[in-house]
Amino acid sequence: MSKIIDRLRRRKSKECGIAQKEPVHLKIRNWLKVPDNLKLFLMIMAVILGVLIGALVKYLVPEVSSRTATLVGYPGELLMNMLKMLIIPLIVSTLISGLADLDTKSCGKIGSWAMGYYVLTTMMAVILGIVLVVSIHPGSSSIKMDRGTGTLEAGSKPGTLDAFLDLLRNLFPENIVQACTQQVSSRFVNKTIVPTSIKINTTDIPAQVIEVLETHYIDTTNVLGLVTFSVAFGLCIGQMGERGRPMLVFFSIMDECVMRLIRLIMWYAPIGIVFMVVGKIIGVENLADTAQGLGMYMLTVILGLFIHLFITLALLYFAVTRKNPFKFFKGMLQAFFTALGTGSSSATLPVTFSCLEEKLHIDPRVTRFVLPIGATINMDGTALYEAVATIFIAQMNDYQLGIAQLLTISLTATLAAIGAASVPSAGLVTMVLVLSSVGLPVNDITLILAVDWMLDRMRTAVNVMGDSYGSAIVAHLCRNELAALGPPIEVHAEDGKTTVEGVDLIGSNIELTQSSPKTEDEIRV
Repeated sequence: MSKIIDRLRRRKSKECGIAQKEPVHLKIRNWLKVPDNLKLFLMIMAVILGVLIGALVKYLVPEVSSRTATLVGYPGELLMNMLKMLIIPLIVSTLISGLADLDTKSCGKIGSWAMGYYVLTTMMAVILGIVLVVSIHPGSSSIKMDRGTGTLEAGSKPGTLDAFLDLLRNLFPENIVQACTQQVSSRFVNKTIVPTSIKINTTDIPAQVIEVLETHYIDTTNVLGLVTFSVAFGLCIGQMGERGRPMLVFFSIMDECVMRLIRLIMWYAPIGIVFMVVGKIIGVENLADTAQGLGMYMLTVILGLFIHLFITLALLYFAVTRKNPFKFFKGMLQAFFTALGTGSSSATLPVTFSCLEEKLHIDPRVTRFVLPIGATINMDGTALYEAVATIFIAQMNDYQLGIAQLLTISLTATLAAIGAASVPSAGLVTMVLVLSSVGLPVNDITLILAVDWMLDRMRTAVNVMGDSYGSAIVAHLCRNELAALGPPIEVHAEDGKTTVEGVDLIGSNIELTQSSPKTEDEIRV
């Protein structure tokens, strides 16, 4: 009888046009059937499980050897290698294919808006960090006495000017092949000057040891140099017209191949992130003592990153685009949690491209130009962290900072963040410049090393979101110019005869077409 009543109710509801409410478990199951949603769910669970398992193992086994921690984190190391493997082909192919599809005027406007956004948000992050650390005052001399001070590598450190000169050297590399594996870095080295055999009053002149500034190469990708070359190469292809079309086709196909590889790697990413996070947590010595001694410092940095991400950047995005920033953030969750797990904005770059172009439908001509540059020089989280850490060290040394010193920290932290490489813990290296600018002891950096692994991942996630918001804002500001150029060129792999805008491709299975423009409802975030 009850079944008949339910059936009659459903029939009546259909006749009246009332839709039946879908059960929650069916909604969840249908949501997880979408591959991108399943990847996002697995990514979130990977970060949560990594933290829980790592904390539990650390509680049960307080002393874990570095060898064990390295072996536990080995699957995560493989994930990092996979993502870094794609950085060079991704940056080169996206920049060249994106800029070749733009005219010089549009490229200049996009670049101008992007640079203005980078400088503005970085300065806002630094000012926010200074206000928070001065207000909360997490540092005290007792922390330094309890934890002691380590030592850094001996010798003088290059100054702000030297770092700026290195930035320009890396911007214009002398060998583009070498730029794929190495970049320039200045350092002071000791040189012994032995005088010639001249005797004065039969007394030998002793040898002298002096410090000399030398440039050498360090083993990390020179992303800035690759960006410069790719931008120039892409603009040249665009100016060549039809003669440059084959090169545009090549790099567009290369870009599509890289994106397909990214989709495959992201199925392995949750496994790698779990082991990576567990390995980092169990490798920390005296986890409880570290959290107790540096708890307020960590809270200040995390609070600043939270405010900058969910208030500063969100309000800026809403003010420019008049769209919901939290819906935008929802579309970027996969890239956000990838950044939390890997701690590298460059390694997260492939996922960031995927989220912006495929989920949020941001014009690829903007993302391909803005994201590679942003991943290199737009470091909001790093700038905030360096400002907070510098003033925290000053507070531990009972060093009173005046307005002039705070302004110096603001400027130096901004420049250091722009020059920081998009690799894990780069902010810790550039912080030497900020400390030196106001005469603070550089060796005190060792006091915060124990918690840098965690804060590094959080500020990297903010850096990635800052780049993403910037791409959306620039795309909105340049929407008229992009519309005048027509829809962007897209690559589609299909069976059968293949053409490139009407031109046959012999032996190829790729078709280059222009996608139909999205409607406002489709692209609204």
